[in-house]
Amino acid sequence: MKDLSKIKPAHLPRKPGVYLMKDKNGKIIYIGKAKNLKNRVNTYFHTRAAHDSKTAIMVSKIASVDLLVTDSEIEALILESNLVKEHKPRYNVNLKDDKRFPYLKLTVNEPFPRLMVVRRVTDDGARYFGPYTSSIGMRRTFKFLMRHFGLRSCNFELPPPEGKKIKVCLDYHIGRCAGACEFLESEKDYKIHVEAVIMFLSGRRTNLIGRLRGRMGRASDELKFEEAARLRDTVEAMESVQLKQKVDAADCIDRDVIAYARDAGDATAVVMQIREGILIGRRDFQLKIDKDESEEEVLSGFLRQYYNLADNLPSEIYLPRHLEEIDLLEKWLSTGRKSKVRMLNPQKGEKLKLVSMAEANARLLLDELLIQKKKYKEKVPASAVALQQLLRLERAPLTVSCFDISNLGATDKAASLVYFERGRPKKSEYRHFKIKTVAGQDDFASMREVIGRYVLRRKEENKPLPDLMMVDGGKGQLSIARQVLDENGFAAQPLIGLAKRLEEVFVSGKKSALSIPRSSPAINLLKRVRDEAHRFAITYHRKLRSKRTIGSELDRIPGVGENRRNHLLKHFGSVKKIRTAEVAQLAEVKGIPNKLARVIYDYFHPPVKG
Repeated sequence: MKDLSKIKPAHLPRKPGVYLMKDKNGKIIYIGKAKNLKNRVNTYFHTRAAHDSKTAIMVSKIASVDLLVTDSEIEALILESNLVKEHKPRYNVNLKDDKRFPYLKLTVNEPFPRLMVVRRVTDDGARYFGPYTSSIGMRRTFKFLMRHFGLRSCNFELPPPEGKKIKVCLDYHIGRCAGACEFLESEKDYKIHVEAVIMFLSGRRTNLIGRLRGRMGRASDELKFEEAARLRDTVEAMESVQLKQKVDAADCIDRDVIAYARDAGDATAVVMQIREGILIGRRDFQLKIDKDESEEEVLSGFLRQYYNLADNLPSEIYLPRHLEEIDLLEKWLSTGRKSKVRMLNPQKGEKLKLVSMAEANARLLLDELLIQKKKYKEKVPASAVALQQLLRLERAPLTVSCFDISNLGATDKAASLVYFERGRPKKSEYRHFKIKTVAGQDDFASMREVIGRYVLRRKEENKPLPDLMMVDGGKGQLSIARQVLDENGFAAQPLIGLAKRLEEVFVSGKKSALSIPRSSPAINLLKRVRDEAHRFAITYHRKLRSKRTIGSELDRIPGVGENRRNHLLKHFGSVKKIRTAEVAQLAEVKGIPNKLARVIYDYFHPPVKG
């Protein structure tokens, strides 16, 4: 790891590799690859070139950089793709929730492979096909393959262990399985069905139909009419599927057609898979991007993640725009396919129509996504509706705040404000208050100070007050809060107090408390908000008390001032560890001479008087 203060051009390798940007907490926020690490990293920290807003914000958060050197730029690209998929950094383009999509898994590492639906890809020797963004389409494909190619659906170990017998199940009796469990089908014959399934899922259906026709002819010549009829039905079913999926393409080259659509920080991508002129599937993805991400970064980032683990690579990929690193991407994919892969940006004709079709699908998906997000924002939680009805408010309180005073003694008085939006904490609006003007224990005066400071700050920042304000307490605290709001011109601000007993809610302007059933979503929300305010206040109070205790303990030692106290705490981490340290260990701390080290040791280990 390299600290930013130590990153100098002369110290960086001129080799290909990957760089990992980390924030002050050690969390990876960006991963990139470079042909020359020295030149690439240098552009972030040691050039005067103006960065775009996204890069400028990212650079401001970088605290350290890790470098991983590789032998080639292609190796760097592969490593970058794997690391991005694993760590999902904040400033990289990420496929959102791609693990939720189902895959078809074929256990080719078993003597009698099974076909199953899974949602995770693991390195277990099996072959995976997917992901399928439409579970309905995937299930339809799964049922088609199981019906026509007779793969077993059981989970038995085949061949069975010596001495264990397995009986054929219903699938055998209805012609869906040939009975490999009772050795009624050989491993060699079973592998023929497995190869057919692989060809189907890989898009080589024309070749597969040709093979099936050949087997059908041989079965007919050998007077195996039942088998020939079954093969005929399979061929007809496949030809029917092909007819429905046929795309108007000039040739039968395998290709992927890729497009994306974006709106600020929301983006969707579509991959149309065409094999032998047949559209075998459309895969849809929601992308997690930064609103300032360039078009180049969005498309390039998606390609690297999508093809990182993709099976069944095509020979051509149609893109909606040209990419600067297209040559590198072609080399990478050609290595994986073991034959040439071309990436094209069609400008006219049928190829452009295919890209336009993919773009229309991507835009449709994005519109659906934006509609769903809008519906979510407009949806009013049941707890807010219940509160509105209970308190007879003009509108549902979508934002709720709560004040709590933590006053366990005459010192370190503190208060907290928590803020909930749509029933969820919004921690960017949380606030701590250290009571400044109140002497001794006086919850009412403390409440007056805190609410007054908060209201004035909201005025200065030109921010509205929450839809509903709440204080942790009864009539007394509620009355003080009401006075402060009225004095500052917020007489119409909804305000309540929640007493110790959760059934009682005090409303300003009403003499008696409201009694709310425990099952009401309104009381559940109020309880969560109040408990969070209490937790937040207690945490801050303990922090203040801890600082005072630590400071007063070390400040009693002659010769230990603020700077030396800070050096000791930074070195040892706590007063407890300082107390148990030896003289030599204390003398290792910056600014602590041997004589003072002995003084500190003697303070915590006073000599026993005999």
